[in-house]
Amino acid sequence: MTIYRERVLPGPWVFLATALVIPASFLVFLPINVFAGVIVAITLYVGSVVLLVLASPVIEVTDTHFIAGRARMPLSHVGEATGYHREEASLERGQRLNARAWMVIRGWVDPVVKVVVLDDRDPAPYWLISTRQPSAVISALSEARTQR
Repeated sequence: MTIYRERVLPGPWVFLATALVIPASFLVFLPINVFAGVIVAITLYVGSVVLLVLASPVIEVTDTHFIAGRARMPLSHVGEATGYHREEASLERGQRLNARAWMVIRGWVDPVVKVVVLDDRDPAPYWLISTRQPSAVISALSEARTQR
């Protein structure tokens, strides 16, 4: 059973910036053929948007696992979870970052959640995950652990 699920989609400004492929393709194809320029521009933009959406990681808390992107951790190995915003989030992604940490971070999302890994065999000391709702992720993790 899924307790929490979030797809970390890019912000609107990323989709707006991606729209720059439209005038770029016009510059290349309009001198050749107007119809081809319009078709290529639309195709490139739609393809870029689809790739951005499909490449967006999913954060999910189920009754048995914590899933971030491609990684999956049993709830028995989930330790303390802490949320960070603004400057603190920037420090966690930069100066305080452990090189062995598992990261699912996206530049277009400021808040992060740091989840300690309790498995001694796991080389990652913690997971650092970008999320728009850190408090919801933390409460879902604590709810899932208390249900067990």
